[in-house]
Amino acid sequence: MRFGRAGILGATTLVVSAMLVGSVYAGAGASLRASGPSNISATSFTTDFSVMKQFKSLAAAGHGKIATILPDTVSSTRYVAYDAPDITKALQTAGISSSNYVVQNALGSDATQLTDAQTDISNGATVLLVDPLDSGVGAQIESYAKSRGVKVKTMGEGLVSCIKAWHVSKPQVVVMHGAATDNNATLFAQGYDGVLNPFFKKGTYTAIAHTAGTWDPPTQETEFQAVYTAHSNLNAALVPNDTTNAPIVTYLQSLHVKPKTFPTTGQDASLTGLQNVLAGYQCGTVYKPNAIEAQASVALALYLRAGKKPPAKLVNATTKDTTGGTNVPTVALTPKWVTTSNMNSTVVKDNYVPAAQLCAGSYASDCSAAGITP
Repeated sequence: MRFGRAGILGATTLVVSAMLVGSVYAGAGASLRASGPSNISATSFTTDFSVMKQFKSLAAAGHGKIATILPDTVSSTRYVAYDAPDITKALQTAGISSSNYVVQNALGSDATQLTDAQTDISNGATVLLVDPLDSGVGAQIESYAKSRGVKVKTMGEGLVSCIKAWHVSKPQVVVMHGAATDNNATLFAQGYDGVLNPFFKKGTYTAIAHTAGTWDPPTQETEFQAVYTAHSNLNAALVPNDTTNAPIVTYLQSLHVKPKTFPTTGQDASLTGLQNVLAGYQCGTVYKPNAIEAQASVALALYLRAGKKPPAKLVNATTKDTTGGTNVPTVALTPKWVTTSNMNSTVVKDNYVPAAQLCAGSYASDCSAAGITP
């Protein structure tokens, strides 16, 4: 299975797809008698993981190990802080023993991600949950999995609202992108370009530049600085990730750019991203409850592991694989655009980021202004 880094940013409804790639079709016997929980849908999961208890019979009927291979620890803090522990908790709550799953991180290496997948399959993995570093290694993993009998089975609006709220006159926008080799980055761009392009076409906004794209924070900062140096009138940036936006915010602060004058964007609701929102240098961040994503991913893995077709209410959409040209069965979840106005009722309420940590040091007054109490 392949699950996306995030979602389509900029659509009328912000959508995040958990795109799952790859599973062996389990054998006969008990696996064929397992049906999974009734009436399970994409909206069934809660942050307390209680729904996963309903998957115990399906877990018992399945065959083989479930291997999760995350991409890195740099492009987003979510992989270590949330995805790994949440996927582990979902597996354990569903009744999968520690001997029947592994959660790994490729640490930014294509070779490591491919080797991990090959080793996992050799060690009895029948389901792979993979967030590929790029489309190339993703295709290699899928090809290898198929050869071993493993079947291979989602901001712009936030920037627009922020430009208006911050009274940015004559918006001069740089549109930044994730890595060109990442299908998710392509999907993100389709979303936010769909929102921004009409503004560019009408002349309401000016598209100063579109960058080549990267998930590496220092490289994205270099891209931004090059555009800013060449265009001193630049006053807004569409940036697709909190982590890659962080050095851009630091750069703007070093130039003494005032808060709420130069809107930027991000996603993943990281601590740094949220604090940049509080400080007035980032419009908002896309919040995708990782606990929900993890459970949806594990739920699909359990159906495939037991040789059962996931219910239509769970696999509720398809996502275009722009590299392979295929439509991938998808669980479409609905994330939230988090700003100072709803931060307390979303990420703080869910304890996604503890208020005491969020409001530490110089951010205490920002939290107070946003109605957040540590």
